[in-house]
Amino acid sequence: MLVTRQIDLTVCLEQVHKPHNVSAIIRTADAVGVHEVHAVWPHERMRTQVASAAGSNSWVQVKTHRDIHSAVSYMKQQGMQILATNLSDKAVDFREIDYTLPTCILLGQEKTGITPEALALADRDIIIPMIGMVQSLNVSVASALILYEAQRQRQAAGMYQRETSPLSDEEQQRFLFEGGYPVLANVAKRKNLPRPHIDDNGEIVADEAWWTAMQALKPKVSED
Repeated sequence: MLVTRQIDLTVCLEQVHKPHNVSAIIRTADAVGVHEVHAVWPHERMRTQVASAAGSNSWVQVKTHRDIHSAVSYMKQQGMQILATNLSDKAVDFREIDYTLPTCILLGQEKTGITPEALALADRDIIIPMIGMVQSLNVSVASALILYEAQRQRQAAGMYQRETSPLSDEEQQRFLFEGGYPVLANVAKRKNLPRPHIDDNGEIVADEAWWTAMQALKPKVSED
């Protein structure tokens, strides 16, 4: 899974606020090998639904940004083309895009869509052709169609056929521990313990002192 991760393919959610949509997008992102998802979330903590995510939120890193300018700036620093899903005169069929290039797919809020500020920052507008009465698909469905087109192109280009992961050893170890042992990872973080090594069999390699510290109960506070 870590070998096939696509670190130069991502989606950016501009205030997509419904938890089931966020979770479904994260689930699809994991399915096509997206390493991280970005979200513009200026107010409260971003929420997902565990049932919809099906555990994928343990394997896909979600980075939040306070505004669209900082989000797009971050993506452009990675050399990504910014594609906005938007019905406009200049929009092109999403299948005409070259997704083998570093790419960020920008998705707008469920009711109002992408803001004018975000559209001004995008490199291109893309559309999913519609021949029925409605003008758009659910945001999570739209993201799935576009991401799987990106996967199809990248698969044909051999971008999933690697021998080594594009992630650093440290990043791989973090994902294996936090994704494979989420409960233990939370305990270790709370106790400020170092991250243990995960071997080739997916097992934790740690000394006795680490395990003792993990199992130790929090000392009682005296009432005197």
